[in-house]
Amino acid sequence: MTVLEGLLPQMPPPLTLLGVVLVLFVLYLLSSSRGAGKDPPGPRPLPLLGNLLHLDLKRLPVSLCELSKKYGPVFTLHFGPKKVVVLAGYKTVKQALVHYAEEFGDRKVSPIFEDATQGHGVAFANGDSWKEMRRFALSNLRDFGMGKRGSEEKIIEESRYLIEVFENFKGEPFDTTLPVNYAVSNIIRAISYGSRFDYADPAFNKMVNRTNETLHLIGSAEIRLYNMFPWLRWCCGRWLVKRTQILKNIAEDIEEIKRLAQGLKDTLNPQDLRGFVDSFLVQQQEESDQPGSYFHNNNLIFTVADMFSAGTDTTGTTLRWGMLLMAKYPHIQDRVQEELSQVIGEREPRVEDRRNLPYTDAVIHEIQRMASIIPMTHHSTSCDITFQGYFIKKGTTVIPLLMSVLKDEEEWETPHSFNPGHFLDEKGCFIRRDALMPFSAGRRACLGESLARMELFLFFTFLLQRFRFSPPPGVSEDELDLTPSQGLTVNPSPHQLCAVSRV
Repeated sequence: MTVLEGLLPQMPPPLTLLGVVLVLFVLYLLSSSRGAGKDPPGPRPLPLLGNLLHLDLKRLPVSLCELSKKYGPVFTLHFGPKKVVVLAGYKTVKQALVHYAEEFGDRKVSPIFEDATQGHGVAFANGDSWKEMRRFALSNLRDFGMGKRGSEEKIIEESRYLIEVFENFKGEPFDTTLPVNYAVSNIIRAISYGSRFDYADPAFNKMVNRTNETLHLIGSAEIRLYNMFPWLRWCCGRWLVKRTQILKNIAEDIEEIKRLAQGLKDTLNPQDLRGFVDSFLVQQQEESDQPGSYFHNNNLIFTVADMFSAGTDTTGTTLRWGMLLMAKYPHIQDRVQEELSQVIGEREPRVEDRRNLPYTDAVIHEIQRMASIIPMTHHSTSCDITFQGYFIKKGTTVIPLLMSVLKDEEEWETPHSFNPGHFLDEKGCFIRRDALMPFSAGRRACLGESLARMELFLFFTFLLQRFRFSPPPGVSEDELDLTPSQGLTVNPSPHQLCAVSRV
């Protein structure tokens, strides 16, 4: 019998729990109404349920975008009994994350992530531990080539392996998910451990598959509901099957990272560091006699796990959207391949080619905008703040709605259409747009942004140089479905494509 099972008989019955929560909710509403200023507007919440009936939990970011049209760029919702402030639109999100970076810089760690990480690592941590791990991770990722020539060579090597996999399908339809995720995850694997993994490695396969499944489950309606009502685990735990599966996947990931880290520790040479894990282990040894050091095994495990999941899913998903959009819009694919042929020819692409490929660069940026891979993030206010005339208390959950930035009708000429012209001037030269914010901004911006940008450019140009992407036989371009599959990140719906060799 587990400790949790031993406690369950002592817990009050569900109806009593509901009564207690209802009382606490009423008290919360009364106390929140005595703030130091005006609360942001929003729909009136129901007792206990909050604004649950206003939301489509399967399409939560879309629901929030729709509510912002009624209540404005700063509005209040209640996720169950929990008060949340939503920020929508480019100007508002940028003002909060960039100009009020400290005030909006804490991470709101939802119950499922608290269950999984216990505050360790980088992505779902706060305070001094987060600051130290983020600083160390950024410094060492740069040392091991993130965004530099060392990373470029790793990506080019991996692109060759990915091309081999695509060629094996000989133009027949296939699902691009696993090959692309294997290739992308191998980049962060090489930076973390010092070497890539074979696509046929069973342990590697399982870890990539677990990451895909976990990120999908975290975005499910069941887990969103659990995050609103975490006490459900006490009375309904046996029915929270997706929570159970997530925690099982993460436990298996932990064991795999421990195994790999131990192998590196056994062969560690401080004078010849192979990757991020080696660097962490050396720092851990140097601080072994310092009480309270943040360089402990839990931070090692969860920092590596954070880098692996973020470095695999977001870039891999963006590339899959890119191939799908090329098949959907063959005239755009034609222009990309024509430009690649004129500028690069048959040699392999390099990062320095980007400045001579304005249309291709514009297409890649438009893929990021259109896909909106990370539709929203969860922050928390570090102090009381008055923002755009509204008072927001310290510790309030804040959701910067990144999807609303990437589809902001005041910033984009055709926000809901795939249009590379968003990033081209009248002469066809590439132009940057500040409203493209796929990696978020401020203190919580993506650690691996420079690496991700390099990966997207190189993988995309390698693939488009070598293959023409098209729908399966019998399926027209118009029939390709761009409806997203919701998870923690926004993936394309399951589909197959043909990759026909151009060589």
